[in-house]
Amino acid sequence: MFLAFDGSSIDGSAYTDVVGLAQRSPAWLDDVISAWSTYGLAVFVVLIVAAWWRARRQSTSVAVRALAVPAIVLVAYGADYVIKLIVREDRPCQSLRVSTLEACPAQGDWSFPSNHAALAAATAVALYFVSRRLGAVALVAAAAMAASRVWVGVHYPHDVVAGVAVGALVALALVILLRRMPETMAVRLTATRLRPLLVAS
Repeated sequence: MFLAFDGSSIDGSAYTDVVGLAQRSPAWLDDVISAWSTYGLAVFVVLIVAAWWRARRQSTSVAVRALAVPAIVLVAYGADYVIKLIVREDRPCQSLRVSTLEACPAQGDWSFPSNHAALAAATAVALYFVSRRLGAVALVAAAAMAASRVWVGVHYPHDVVAGVAVGALVALALVILLRRMPETMAVRLTATRLRPLLVAS
């Protein structure tokens, strides 16, 4: 038996308003948002690959930053997961009697902070320091991902806000550390087996 935190007192009314709006919205809109909520993270993978492909034609240091994006996102996910285990907040669809577009996760699949929001935000911030254009696209996509998780009913608004904050702050800290890496170190990496990943042939 889990002793879980009930976050409904924070913004439960805002959550029910959004879920209620989803129930009254056209079916096609709900289908689009549900699909984005479920499969949208694949778009971030595509953006990461596109950023890396372009970075190889710019400079070694940019290519190194692009190659580090997946690792940065993984660290952000780890930080988010640890917070989940500490806070242990029940999903809103478990605490409140509402009909949701997405099936309610099982007990013990904690709500705070949102993994999807953290992954999306971390990707967006990390990509922004590789390509501002792709980073801007990822930032818009991250906001859409965060909003969609509330719309389908699996997160409170504060869950996704916290997820965005965790992902963005972790990514920003790691990107700053990476940018301090001497240019000579990036050049040295081209002499290793990583060269095909850093320099376009």
